[in-house]
Amino acid sequence: MTGNPQSSWAFADAYGAELVDDAENAALRWARQRAQQAGVRAVSAATGATLRLLAATAGAKAVAEIGTGTGVSGIHLLAGMRPDGVLTTVDTDPEQQQTARQAFRAAGFTGNRARFIPGSALDVLPRLADGGYDLVFCDGDRAECLDYFAEALRLLRPGGLVCFEGVFAGGRTVDSAAQPAEVRKLRELLGAVRESTALVPSLLPVGDGLLCAVKRAQ
Repeated sequence: MTGNPQSSWAFADAYGAELVDDAENAALRWARQRAQQAGVRAVSAATGATLRLLAATAGAKAVAEIGTGTGVSGIHLLAGMRPDGVLTTVDTDPEQQQTARQAFRAAGFTGNRARFIPGSALDVLPRLADGGYDLVFCDGDRAECLDYFAEALRLLRPGGLVCFEGVFAGGRTVDSAAQPAEVRKLRELLGAVRESTALVPSLLPVGDGLLCAVKRAQ
């Protein structure tokens, strides 16, 4: 098999960008610009398309998102969810959540489609309902990823999905050199998900790595 992996990833991103309508495309461009200005990570177009696909596959009506950012991932999740679905999105920065609110509105989603909760995810998640979510998307503090994992297992219904964005950490996760604590946490997360008998996992090579797992039926 031949070909440049970088070119393949660029092609996948371009393909993902072509899957959105005009309103969503304009809203996504605006949200990405705001993310860049704020120095906030935003999911790639290919990662967004994957999230959209997974939300649709799950028939998701209730999704929890850790890390609102400027709304890029939220637009993709909402687009894949059922028309009556609600995205509960948590972030420590209320200003970014206001930006995301504007992006959702520009993309054509009504205000009742999203519930914004400002605050630390580890303070907010314990207040959410056990087994009440079809999908949990984790794009918050990488140092807290193992805590997110424990909460996600509680929050998900059987057959629900958990997804972690950025698990490659720009290639540092597989680098044998000494790494910071957050990268070591990601390695622990990869091991914990792989070894969990409660999950059916897969690591998808889109964006900066998307770790996904389905919660087995009891």
